[in-house]
Amino acid sequence: MMPLTYLQAYPATLQDKVRQLIAQERLGEHLAGRYPDRHAVQSDKALYAYTMALKLQHLKNAPGIDKVQYDSKLDVVQRALGLHTAISRVQGSRLKAKKEIRVASLFKAAAPEFLETIVVHELAHLKEFEHNKAFYQLCRYMLPDYHQLEFDLRVYLTWRELAPSADAPV
Repeated sequence: MMPLTYLQAYPATLQDKVRQLIAQERLGEHLAGRYPDRHAVQSDKALYAYTMALKLQHLKNAPGIDKVQYDSKLDVVQRALGLHTAISRVQGSRLKAKKEIRVASLFKAAAPEFLETIVVHELAHLKEFEHNKAFYQLCRYMLPDYHQLEFDLRVYLTWRELAPSADAPV
């Protein structure tokens, strides 16, 4: 039985359905049917504007964000799809923290729902640092269908891993 790296935490019945689509060579077709569109957020500047719009809509009182950018090394180096960091620097006699969000570059060619899922996930870390119940409640507040989209995102990553040309969008 083929291990599904991105889906290990899900029930065996769901994994079996994905394996069946893989065996029938219909996983890409299934994803393309559910998520036919591609987003237009291609630059770091556009990604920053997109992230800030979501933050202003849902998290007005959360700490500010200093930088948002695509990172081509993110998924390779840290096996992460997005990253939220606070970098502390000394400025005179003060300690200043700069908050950054980095999104894996592979999401430049993804469905808009997948980009939104990653950005919502990283924005939720502004208020909740751990992946706990409050964190996922916040994700669902910003994106009511968060859990389904996260599962579909993991299926997309599984497809990318298996596809002959991993750079090709669904």
